[in-house]
Amino acid sequence: MSTIQRTAVITGATSDKGIGLTTACRFAREGWAVVILDLDGPKADQVARDIAKDCGVPAFGHAVDVADEASVTAAREAVAAQAAAGVLPPVGAVVNIAGITSPVPFLETTVELWHKVMDVNATGTYLVTKAFLPEMIENGWGRVVNMSSVSAQRGGGVFGKVPYSAAKAAILGFTKALARELGPSGVTVNAVTPGAVDTNIRVGSTPEQEAAIAADVPVGRTATTEEVAAAITFLASEDSGYLTGVTLDVNGGSHMH
Repeated sequence: MSTIQRTAVITGATSDKGIGLTTACRFAREGWAVVILDLDGPKADQVARDIAKDCGVPAFGHAVDVADEASVTAAREAVAAQAAAGVLPPVGAVVNIAGITSPVPFLETTVELWHKVMDVNATGTYLVTKAFLPEMIENGWGRVVNMSSVSAQRGGGVFGKVPYSAAKAAILGFTKALARELGPSGVTVNAVTPGAVDTNIRVGSTPEQEAAIAADVPVGRTATTEEVAAAITFLASEDSGYLTGVTLDVNGGSHMH
């Protein structure tokens, strides 16, 4: 982290066993101010308060439905108001973690399920990035880190099936195209593609399924949220300035190019 303090805006960061919360805490430990945006507004506020107390950095929580443009706009305006009041430093990183999965076989899916999974994962990434990008471009420095998945690369094969893999693949295309467009701006855009991680996202999986998932990984286990958070914060650091359009695999060898 540079000596210039910046704010990291993180979506989907309130789950006690989630990548988002771990990432927010890691940013704070590295000296960043943090904004917690989550569907659960009161929980986002409480998480922000806890981080501010524990890490001694500015932190702010706000409700957001990442799939709803008006909600994202309201969240951006709330963050801007905090910055204008001198509570938060300028936004320097946007980390799109909010997402949902679905294990439903393709012929059992509905168009409603398809839209829900695509909206939260792909459209949410688009809306949140677009909301906070202008400030970073204006400041000539910024980092966008998007959460994709090994499922986008392998065509599923972990837990989420077709809608999830399609949504996460869309994020990879979005990341590369935006990185190319923003090349000279000082803003980099990268993605992380975790394999199986020890989180609550695989709601409904059985112990047998979890054991099978771990057995399919060459290193013999699922990732910790800290391992994924380390990759994310690196891509948001000063040291990553020559990396853009990158897909950073954090999968224990479960998918090798």
